[in-house]
Amino acid sequence: MNDTVKQDSAVATAAGKANQLWADFVPVIAFVLVYNVFRRVDLFGGLINKDTAIFWATGVLLALMLGFLANQLIRREPVSQMMLFSSSIVAGFGLIGILLQEKAFIYVKPTIQQLFMAVMIFVPLMFGRNIWKSLFSKVFDLPDFAWRTLAIRWGFFFIAMALWNEYLWRTFAPGFEAPLVMAGIPVAPAGTYEFLGLTFGAKDAEDVWANWKLGNMVIVLAFGALNTPYTLKHLREPEVEQAAA
Repeated sequence: MNDTVKQDSAVATAAGKANQLWADFVPVIAFVLVYNVFRRVDLFGGLINKDTAIFWATGVLLALMLGFLANQLIRREPVSQMMLFSSSIVAGFGLIGILLQEKAFIYVKPTIQQLFMAVMIFVPLMFGRNIWKSLFSKVFDLPDFAWRTLAIRWGFFFIAMALWNEYLWRTFAPGFEAPLVMAGIPVAPAGTYEFLGLTFGAKDAEDVWANWKLGNMVIVLAFGALNTPYTLKHLREPEVEQAAA
Protein backbone atom coordinates (compact mmCIF):
# COMPACT_ATOMS: atom_id res chain seq x y z
CA MET A 1 0.00 0.00 0.00
CA ASN A 2 2.81 2.39 0.94
CA ASP A 3 4.61 1.63 -2.33
CA THR A 4 1.45 2.48 -4.28
CA VAL A 5 1.09 5.81 -2.46
CA LYS A 6 4.74 6.64 -3.13
CA GLN A 7 4.38 5.76 -6.81
CA ASP A 8 1.23 7.89 -7.14
CA SER A 9 3.03 10.78 -5.44
CA ALA A 10 5.99 10.44 -7.80
CA VAL A 11 3.70 10.35 -10.83
CA ALA A 12 1.85 13.44 -9.61
CA THR A 13 5.13 15.25 -9.02
CA ALA A 14 6.44 14.30 -12.45
CA ALA A 15 3.19 15.54 -14.02
CA GLY A 16 3.61 18.80 -12.14
CA LYS A 17 7.11 19.21 -13.55
CA ALA A 18 5.78 18.51 -17.04
CA ASN A 19 3.13 21.19 -16.58
CA GLN A 20 5.85 23.57 -15.41
CA LEU A 21 7.78 22.81 -18.59
CA TRP A 22 4.77 23.91 -20.63
CA ALA A 23 4.39 26.98 -18.43
CA ASP A 24 7.99 27.91 -19.28
CA PHE A 25 7.86 27.23 -23.02
CA VAL A 26 4.36 28.30 -24.12
CA PRO A 27 4.89 31.98 -23.21
CA VAL A 28 8.19 31.99 -25.11
CA ILE A 29 6.61 30.45 -28.20
CA ALA A 30 3.79 33.01 -28.02
CA PHE A 31 6.36 35.82 -27.66
CA VAL A 32 8.15 34.77 -30.86
CA LEU A 33 4.90 34.32 -32.82
CA VAL A 34 3.43 37.67 -31.78
CA TYR A 35 6.71 39.48 -32.36
CA ASN A 36 7.14 38.12 -35.89
CA VAL A 37 3.55 38.85 -36.89
CA PHE A 38 3.37 42.36 -35.40
CA ARG A 39 6.70 43.51 -36.82
CA ARG A 40 5.40 42.82 -40.32
CA VAL A 41 2.27 44.97 -40.07
CA ASP A 42 1.40 48.60 -39.48
CA LEU A 43 -1.96 48.94 -37.76
CA PHE A 44 -3.92 51.49 -35.75
CA GLY A 45 -1.87 54.47 -36.81
CA GLY A 46 1.46 52.91 -35.91
CA LEU A 47 0.31 51.45 -32.59
CA ILE A 48 1.37 48.05 -33.90
CA ASN A 49 4.44 48.04 -36.13
CA LYS A 50 8.09 47.00 -36.32
CA ASP A 51 9.13 49.35 -33.50
CA THR A 52 6.41 48.36 -31.03
CA ALA A 53 6.27 44.61 -31.77
CA ILE A 54 8.65 43.72 -28.95
CA PHE A 55 6.44 45.49 -26.39
CA TRP A 56 3.30 43.64 -27.53
CA ALA A 57 5.15 40.34 -27.57
CA THR A 58 6.49 40.97 -24.07
CA GLY A 59 2.99 41.79 -22.86
CA VAL A 60 1.68 38.48 -24.21
CA LEU A 61 4.60 36.62 -22.60
CA LEU A 62 3.91 38.23 -19.21
CA ALA A 63 0.16 37.58 -19.42
CA LEU A 64 0.66 33.89 -20.17
CA MET A 65 3.43 33.47 -17.60
CA LEU A 66 1.38 35.12 -14.83
CA GLY A 67 -1.69 33.18 -15.97
CA PHE A 68 0.10 29.86 -15.55
CA LEU A 69 1.41 30.96 -12.16
CA ALA A 70 -2.03 32.12 -10.99
CA ASN A 71 -3.54 28.80 -12.10
CA GLN A 72 -0.99 26.92 -9.99
CA LEU A 73 -1.76 29.07 -6.97
CA ILE A 74 -5.53 28.74 -7.42
CA ARG A 75 -5.22 24.96 -7.69
CA ARG A 76 -2.92 25.04 -4.65
CA GLU A 77 -0.13 23.34 -6.52
CA PRO A 78 3.34 23.80 -5.00
CA VAL A 79 5.30 26.73 -6.43
CA SER A 80 9.00 26.99 -5.61
CA GLN A 81 10.51 30.19 -4.26
CA MET A 82 12.91 30.16 -7.22
CA MET A 83 9.94 30.19 -9.59
CA LEU A 84 8.23 33.01 -7.72
CA PHE A 85 11.31 35.24 -7.60
CA SER A 86 12.24 34.47 -11.21
CA SER A 87 8.71 35.33 -12.37
CA SER A 88 8.86 38.55 -10.37
CA ILE A 89 12.06 39.56 -12.15
CA VAL A 90 10.61 38.79 -15.57
CA ALA A 91 7.36 40.60 -14.80
CA GLY A 92 9.10 43.58 -13.20
CA PHE A 93 11.59 44.26 -15.98
CA GLY A 94 9.01 43.47 -18.66
CA LEU A 95 6.44 45.90 -17.23
CA ILE A 96 9.04 48.63 -16.76
CA GLY A 97 10.12 48.21 -20.36
CA ILE A 98 6.53 48.41 -21.60
CA LEU A 99 5.48 51.35 -19.43
CA LEU A 100 8.61 53.37 -20.18
CA GLN A 101 8.71 52.18 -23.79
CA GLU A 102 12.36 51.32 -23.19
CA LYS A 103 13.55 48.19 -24.95
CA ALA A 104 16.76 47.98 -22.91
CA PHE A 105 14.85 46.59 -19.90
CA ILE A 106 13.47 43.83 -22.11
CA TYR A 107 16.90 43.02 -23.56
CA VAL A 108 18.51 42.79 -20.10
CA LYS A 109 15.66 40.87 -18.46
CA PRO A 110 16.90 37.36 -19.42
CA THR A 111 20.41 38.21 -18.14
CA ILE A 112 19.10 39.24 -14.72
CA GLN A 113 16.82 36.21 -14.59
CA GLN A 114 19.59 33.73 -15.42
CA LEU A 115 22.05 35.29 -12.98
CA PHE A 116 19.39 35.19 -10.28
CA MET A 117 18.87 31.46 -10.91
CA ALA A 118 22.62 30.92 -10.55
CA VAL A 119 22.69 32.87 -7.28
CA MET A 120 19.73 30.86 -5.96
CA ILE A 121 21.79 27.71 -6.54
CA PHE A 122 25.28 28.73 -5.45
CA VAL A 123 24.51 30.79 -2.33
CA PRO A 124 22.54 28.01 -0.56
CA LEU A 125 25.28 25.53 -1.53
CA MET A 126 27.75 27.65 0.43
CA PHE A 127 25.62 27.01 3.53
CA GLY A 128 25.10 23.30 2.91
CA ARG A 129 21.66 23.53 1.32
CA ASN A 130 20.97 22.22 -2.16
CA ILE A 131 17.95 23.93 -3.71
CA TRP A 132 18.22 21.71 -6.80
CA LYS A 133 17.65 18.68 -4.59
CA SER A 134 14.71 20.43 -2.92
CA LEU A 135 13.10 21.03 -6.32
CA PHE A 136 13.51 17.56 -7.79
CA SER A 137 14.02 15.09 -4.92
CA LYS A 138 10.40 13.89 -5.23
CA VAL A 139 11.07 12.89 -8.83
CA PHE A 140 14.56 11.39 -8.52
CA ASP A 141 16.23 9.60 -5.63
CA LEU A 142 19.92 10.48 -5.91
CA PRO A 143 22.84 10.54 -3.45
CA ASP A 144 23.86 13.95 -2.12
CA PHE A 145 27.07 14.12 -4.18
CA ALA A 146 25.05 13.63 -7.38
CA TRP A 147 22.60 16.38 -6.41
CA ARG A 148 25.54 18.68 -5.70
CA THR A 149 27.12 17.93 -9.07
CA LEU A 150 23.86 18.61 -10.91
CA ALA A 151 23.30 21.83 -8.98
CA ILE A 152 26.79 23.10 -9.84
CA ARG A 153 26.36 22.16 -13.49
CA TRP A 154 23.06 24.02 -13.75
CA GLY A 155 24.41 26.99 -11.83
CA PHE A 156 27.23 27.46 -14.32
CA PHE A 157 24.80 26.80 -17.16
CA PHE A 158 22.63 29.72 -16.03
CA ILE A 159 25.71 31.96 -15.88
CA ALA A 160 26.65 30.87 -19.41
CA MET A 161 23.12 31.64 -20.63
CA ALA A 162 23.31 35.09 -19.04
CA LEU A 163 26.56 35.80 -20.88
CA TRP A 164 25.03 34.43 -24.08
CA ASN A 165 22.07 36.81 -23.77
CA GLU A 166 24.44 39.73 -23.22
CA TYR A 167 26.32 38.82 -26.38
CA LEU A 168 23.12 38.46 -28.41
CA TRP A 169 21.39 41.69 -27.52
CA ARG A 170 24.55 43.78 -27.56
CA THR A 171 25.47 42.38 -30.98
CA PHE A 172 22.11 42.51 -32.76
CA ALA A 173 20.11 45.24 -31.02
CA PRO A 174 20.68 48.71 -32.49
CA GLY A 175 22.96 51.02 -30.53
CA PHE A 176 21.42 53.43 -28.03
CA GLU A 177 21.19 57.17 -28.69
CA ALA A 178 22.45 57.87 -25.16
CA PRO A 179 24.50 55.73 -22.73
CA LEU A 180 22.37 53.10 -20.98
CA VAL A 181 22.47 53.39 -17.18
CA MET A 182 20.40 51.25 -14.81
CA ALA A 183 20.26 51.88 -11.07
CA GLY A 184 23.31 54.12 -11.46
CA ILE A 185 25.30 51.33 -13.14
CA PRO A 186 26.59 51.94 -16.70
CA VAL A 187 25.30 49.10 -18.87
CA ALA A 188 26.16 50.12 -22.42
CA PRO A 189 27.70 53.17 -24.13
CA ALA A 190 25.82 55.07 -26.82
CA GLY A 191 26.09 53.93 -30.42
CA THR A 192 28.70 51.41 -31.54
CA TYR A 193 31.44 50.30 -29.15
CA GLU A 194 34.26 47.78 -28.89
CA PHE A 195 34.73 45.30 -26.03
CA LEU A 196 37.06 42.30 -25.83
CA GLY A 197 37.76 42.61 -29.53
CA LEU A 198 34.05 42.45 -30.42
CA THR A 199 31.92 45.20 -31.97
CA PHE A 200 28.54 45.87 -30.36
CA GLY A 201 25.61 48.09 -31.25
CA ALA A 202 26.46 48.14 -34.96
CA LYS A 203 23.57 46.01 -36.24
CA ASP A 204 19.88 46.76 -36.53
CA ALA A 205 18.72 43.16 -36.20
CA GLU A 206 16.57 43.02 -33.09
CA ASP A 207 14.62 40.14 -34.63
CA VAL A 208 17.70 37.89 -34.35
CA TRP A 209 17.75 38.39 -30.57
CA ALA A 210 13.97 37.89 -30.29
CA ASN A 211 13.86 34.73 -32.40
CA TRP A 212 16.82 33.24 -30.56
CA LYS A 213 14.45 32.67 -27.64
CA LEU A 214 13.43 29.52 -29.49
CA GLY A 215 17.09 28.60 -29.88
CA ASN A 216 17.55 29.09 -26.15
CA MET A 217 14.73 26.63 -25.51
CA VAL A 218 16.59 24.05 -27.58
CA ILE A 219 19.80 24.77 -25.65
CA VAL A 220 18.02 24.22 -22.32
CA LEU A 221 16.48 20.95 -23.51
CA ALA A 222 19.81 19.78 -24.92
CA PHE A 223 21.63 20.56 -21.67
CA GLY A 224 18.98 18.71 -19.70
CA ALA A 225 19.35 15.72 -22.05
CA LEU A 226 23.13 15.75 -21.63
CA ASN A 227 22.66 15.46 -17.87
CA THR A 228 20.20 12.59 -18.14
CA PRO A 229 22.86 9.81 -18.36
CA TYR A 230 24.54 11.12 -15.19
CA THR A 231 21.17 11.25 -13.41
CA LEU A 232 20.23 7.73 -14.46
CA LYS A 233 23.68 6.42 -13.53
CA HIS A 234 23.23 7.50 -9.91
CA LEU A 235 19.48 6.90 -9.66
CA ARG A 236 18.73 4.75 -6.65
CA GLU A 237 16.13 2.03 -6.83
CA PRO A 238 13.30 2.19 -4.27
CA GLU A 239 13.94 0.00 -1.30
CA VAL A 240 12.07 -3.27 -1.46
CA GLU A 241 10.76 -4.61 1.78
CA GLN A 242 11.96 -8.11 2.46
CA ALA A 243 9.29 -10.64 3.30
CA ALA A 244 9.52 -12.10 6.77
CA ALA A 245 11.00 -15.53 6.83
